Amino acid sequence: MTSLAARETEHVDAGVTADFLATMRRTAAGVTVVGTAGRTPWMAQTVSSMCSVSAEPPLVLVCVNERSPLCRAIEANGLFAVSVLATGHDHVADTFAGRPWPGKDRWDFTCGTWEAAPSGAPRLADALAAFDCRLHRSVPGGTHRVFLGHVDEVTSMPGVPLVYTDRDYGRPEPIEPSRFAEFPDAHPQNRMRNRAT
Repeated sequence: MTSLAARETEHVDAGVTADFLATMRRTAAGVTVVGTAGRTPWMAQTVSSMCSVSAEPPLVLVCVNERSPLCRAIEANGLFAVSVLATGHDHVADTFAGRPWPGKDRWDFTCGTWEAAPSGAPRLADALAAFDCRLHRSVPGGTHRVFLGHVDEVTSMPGVPLVYTDRDYGRPEPIEPSRFAEFPDAHPQNRMRNRAT
């Protein structure tokens, strides 16, 4: 009998994979560092696949490459923290992506000010936001493992989110709402109200 993971990879077309990767570069994602601790020492990695799943209960999702030792550490510890990076944290993102700046090592916690979340997992002290999570569930997804975390604590600070697109970092900027000549009164009420305040 062929396993699900084997069936998923049996019919991979190299051309489709290349097109997929090239097209994904056109998307924009927030940048986070996911860390864990407990049965293992502090360990963390930069992750761009992170999103909310549910508010009741509060769940977040992160995806980590199966080859990463972080996968086994999260499974062993049963917890993780997500630090959402702001502009000015690009050096943190590079360090935990294995591309440290001169004078630093890969995955070097001296690249910023880190603290233990209530779970014990490392979180960046001046992160734009941080989610301290108990492992709710993990499932395989191709080359990656999908971790669902039950959020036990949230912290946040003012700042501008760091965005990753086309293999580079950036920041979001507000844009004017779209206008259509045939519908002159059509506009998003909330955005117009926010601009006026």
